Amino acid sequence: MTATEHEPEQEHRDVSGGWLRPTVFGAMDGLVTNVSLIAGVGGGGLDRSRIILTGLAGLVAGAFSMATGEYTSVTSQNELVHAEVELERRQLAANPREEQEELAAAFAEKGLDPALARRVAQEVSRDPDEALRLHAQEELGVDPEELPSPVVAAVSSFLSFALGAVIPLLSFLLGSDNLYLALAISAGSLFALGAVVARLTRGNVWYGALRQLLLAALAAGVTYAVGRAIGTSVS
Repeated sequence: MTATEHEPEQEHRDVSGGWLRPTVFGAMDGLVTNVSLIAGVGGGGLDRSRIILTGLAGLVAGAFSMATGEYTSVTSQNELVHAEVELERRQLAANPREEQEELAAAFAEKGLDPALARRVAQEVSRDPDEALRLHAQEELGVDPEELPSPVVAAVSSFLSFALGAVIPLLSFLLGSDNLYLALAISAGSLFALGAVVARLTRGNVWYGALRQLLLAALAAGVTYAVGRAIGTSVS
């Protein structure tokens, strides 16, 4: 490669949104939860209709649980941020010079010349809203104008959990009563989902896929063994 040639710059992904994390973890959780649940009741000797009933109940309960948890978590976090931002707003109104000096010090710590940092802080402080936003970023580490949506997080969690949880049920819903076929379909899906996550995070695809598959296999294996033991003892 010559000095005048440059590698194309890769675009950064948006890592601040409120949808990616609950979507990915919702699908993972739904698939692992329901394949483990189905492995347990299947190992316990339940027939196809009862496995379907158990799996659908797990899907609905888990999806609502995930959605409720995400909504509550994101809402609580946003409420905390809003409370801290309001406190910062009052401090800016009560002690504008001290807050301006804090902002200048923060700019200087980032490498800006101290005199220039003071001038920048002075100019920024002319706009109360911009001053508040920068203080929140420096002191709280968040942008109060770009908080994640609890509704987006909840809906993403609900839909992704349901999508993941239905995979272990597909073969039963299509008429099969073979537990091992359902486990095989789930294993393939777990491998693929692990690869997709690794790709999104620019990790090693094979490592991510195998890691997800092995962790889920451990969970399903333990649940299957428990179901088998309990089913044998009560039959």
